[in-house]
Amino acid sequence: MIDNNQLLRFTTAGSVDDGKSTLIGRLLYDSKAIFEDQLDAVAATSKRKGHDGVDLALFTDGLRDEREQGITIDVAYRYFTTPKRKFIIADTPGHIQYTRNMVTGASTANAALILIDARHGVVEQTKRHAFIASLLQIPHVIVCVNKMDLVDYSETVYNDIVSQFEEFSSKLYVKDVRSLPMSALDGDNVVNRSENMDWYQGAPLLHTLETLHISSDLNKIDARFPVQTVLRPQREGFIDYRGYAGRLASGILRPGDEVTVLPSGFNSKIKTIDTDKGPLSEAYAPMSISVTLENDIDVSRGDMIVKVKNQPKPMQEFDAMLCWLHNEAAKPRAKYTIVHTSNEQKAMLKNIVYKIDINSYARIEDDTSLHMNEIARVTVKTTRPLMIDEYRDNRVTGSFILIDDTTHETVAAGMIV
Repeated sequence: MIDNNQLLRFTTAGSVDDGKSTLIGRLLYDSKAIFEDQLDAVAATSKRKGHDGVDLALFTDGLRDEREQGITIDVAYRYFTTPKRKFIIADTPGHIQYTRNMVTGASTANAALILIDARHGVVEQTKRHAFIASLLQIPHVIVCVNKMDLVDYSETVYNDIVSQFEEFSSKLYVKDVRSLPMSALDGDNVVNRSENMDWYQGAPLLHTLETLHISSDLNKIDARFPVQTVLRPQREGFIDYRGYAGRLASGILRPGDEVTVLPSGFNSKIKTIDTDKGPLSEAYAPMSISVTLENDIDVSRGDMIVKVKNQPKPMQEFDAMLCWLHNEAAKPRAKYTIVHTSNEQKAMLKNIVYKIDINSYARIEDDTSLHMNEIARVTVKTTRPLMIDEYRDNRVTGSFILIDDTTHETVAAGMIV
C-alpha cells in the first residue's frame, strides 16, 4: 500500500503562455520520468513543427487539439516518481472560460504551483488562480517566477513580483506561500540549481516538492467514516461477518473506540478494522477500510461512523461557496441531487446570497443569476440532514456536488462555509 504521506498531489496554474506545460515537461524530463517512446514521439513532433530541440510542452498537451493550438484545454493528469516521493500533477488550463476545469483539478491538491511570467509580473489571471487556490483551501502555494532568462536573471525584477504577489495574497486564506525564480525552458531551478541566479539561495522546485511537509495537512482530530457499502461475504470463515466499508475521510479510528452511527444516533464500539492485507490496530485518513461493530445495529450506505465525543453538525440548510460547472445557468429553487461523501439525496438552491468577481474579489449582491465558471455564496436546503463540517476544517465532509436529475450531469461543486 502506498504510504499516503509520500504521495503529493499538486496543480499548476498560470496565464496562457506562462510556461506551465514546459515546466511540467522539464520536471518529467530532468527527473528521468519519461519513457523512450514518448521522448521519440515528442522529438519527432518538435522537428515537424520546426523547433530546434525537444519542445517540452508537448509532453503534457496530450489532446490533439491542444497540440495543434499550443494551449492546454482539459485537466491533464501526469504521474511520476522520485526516490523520495510519488507525484500526481493536475495540469489545468489558464483561460478564464476554463475556471471550472481548474476547480476540478485543484480540489484534491496538496500544493498549487502558480506560474508568473517575469516580463509581465502579477496579472489578472494570477490573482484569479490565487483566489481559487485559497477558496479550495490548498495548503501550500509555490509562486514560480518563470522566464527569468528573458529579464537577464534580474534579482530586482524577481523581488518586485514577489512583493506584488504578497501584497494581494495577504487578503486571502493561504497558510504557506513560498516563491522561487526559474527558467523552465533552460531548466534553471527546476530540478537542478541555477548557475545564472547565484543570488537565490533557496532550493530548486523539485527539492521543494520532495520535502514539502504534508502529513499535518490532514485533519487527524475529527474521525469521520462515511459508509460506502455493507460487506456480507457469506463464505466459510465469514458467515456472520458484517463489515462497513469505505474510505476514512479524516481522523484516526482504533478497535475499542466508542462510536456513534449517524443519522440514527445509535452508539457502539469498534470491534475490528480490516483491510485486504489483514486487520489493523489503527486506521487513519485516507485509508480504505472495513469496520465491524460490537452491536448489531442498522448501518447502511450514506451513514457516517464518528466518535461519540466528536460529531459533525447534522444540518438541512447551510451556506456554501459554489462553482457552477454547467453551460446551462442555475435555476433558483430548482431541485438537484446532492452528493455529499457517500450520501445522496434531493436538494434545492434556496437562494444566491452574492456572486464573486474573481478578478477583483468584489461581491456582486444584486445579481441572482449563476452561469458557467461563476462562483457564488448560496444557501442549500436538503430533504434530510447531512453530517457536515466546514470545508476549512475538512475538505471531504465539507464539500459536495450537485447533479441535474434530468441529464445526470454534474452541474456544481460546493464548499460548505
